[in-house]
Amino acid sequence: MKNKMRIFVVQPMNGGGLVHFDYQLCNALAAAGADVTLITGTEYELASMPHNFMVLKILKLWKSFDEHPASADLNPLRRSIGKLFRIMRRVVRGVRVLYAWISLTIYLFRAKPDWIQFTRLEYPFEALFISFLKRSARVGLSQICHEFEGREQSNFLSKVIYSLDVHAYRSFSKIFFLSEDSRTRFLSIFHSVNEASTVSIPHGNSEWLIDIQSPVQDIDFRSRYGILEHEQVLLFFGLLSPSKGVEDLIEAFSLALQSCDAKLVIAGYPTKFINALHIKNLLDTFGIADKVVMDLRYIPLNEIGALMELATAVVYPYRSSTQSGSLQVAYTFGKPVIATAVGGLPEVVEDGKSGFIVHPYSAVDLAEKISIVINNPLLAAEMGTYARNLSITRFNWNSIARQMLDEYEAFSAMKIEAG
Repeated sequence: MKNKMRIFVVQPMNGGGLVHFDYQLCNALAAAGADVTLITGTEYELASMPHNFMVLKILKLWKSFDEHPASADLNPLRRSIGKLFRIMRRVVRGVRVLYAWISLTIYLFRAKPDWIQFTRLEYPFEALFISFLKRSARVGLSQICHEFEGREQSNFLSKVIYSLDVHAYRSFSKIFFLSEDSRTRFLSIFHSVNEASTVSIPHGNSEWLIDIQSPVQDIDFRSRYGILEHEQVLLFFGLLSPSKGVEDLIEAFSLALQSCDAKLVIAGYPTKFINALHIKNLLDTFGIADKVVMDLRYIPLNEIGALMELATAVVYPYRSSTQSGSLQVAYTFGKPVIATAVGGLPEVVEDGKSGFIVHPYSAVDLAEKISIVINNPLLAAEMGTYARNLSITRFNWNSIARQMLDEYEAFSAMKIEAG
């Protein structure tokens, strides 16, 4: 009888999109026949969810999201103090990560699974532990490369960091990217990494969310936001950061209102680089403050369905991106999307079928597509149905897990043949 492949998935975050991704992937890998263990933080967000894999909550790090998110400050003095505080906090977190990596490396060395799968790397020194595991534990190492940085090599320190990044990536037998665009750009930056080790896979759907939703009637977002029953809603949903293009969206929405009538809801957790007051000032500048609702918080998982039910379409005006888990949430709940042509988004959005692709930074192009969707609710519904079908078929987690296991098995067989 063939032994099950033992896969350890390391996810240091406690909550958020990366944790949701690994939860779904681990379930799918286990369903495909692997023996899966997720190693994660002590405050693991999905602890109460059903699991068909083992969870070890042993990484003592920090909360992924603060209950009261900080906003970027426009005052120069407070901004400087805030920057110093963030540097100090990053140093403290670096020490905690270092300690966690020492404990984790010892544990993984003793456990000796067949494969150890990592997500993003936060600190350059992590490359040293990965290299040690490759040489000493003699296990297969892989990474799901959600994001990567192409740092400029302008000084000695940046060259050292780049070298450590390269060292880490060359230690992985397999690196999985969530779009072909990401894989190609990665290879253009880290050209010494073996191309044969890189594989593109799709980002899976968010089917798991459907089973945990509170009844829509129990969460009346229209009353909460002051939106009338007849008013259509354009939704921005997800983590707010400068790369998400919220400023571009506000300008585009002001233009779209010249030819359609709707409300814009901006819902999501703001990073420290987002200034809520600046966004409110922009709304006043464009004269659309009465047309926009801002709900700047981490939206509870059980409320996402009701939020999506509110929307006619979901918009992703990103300035840069590798892929979007939030977009898969929209597909899962049968909503059409409007997304910019950045990163791997054009590989996911079928222009004119599941939504529209627009030029990044183009308020005019985005406004035009917003007007089309809002003024044609039947078209929006048809696109939403098409998006839902894509979610079930093309972005099915079972097929993604099978593709990954095939890659692992092929590599292991090649190693055996090589002796």
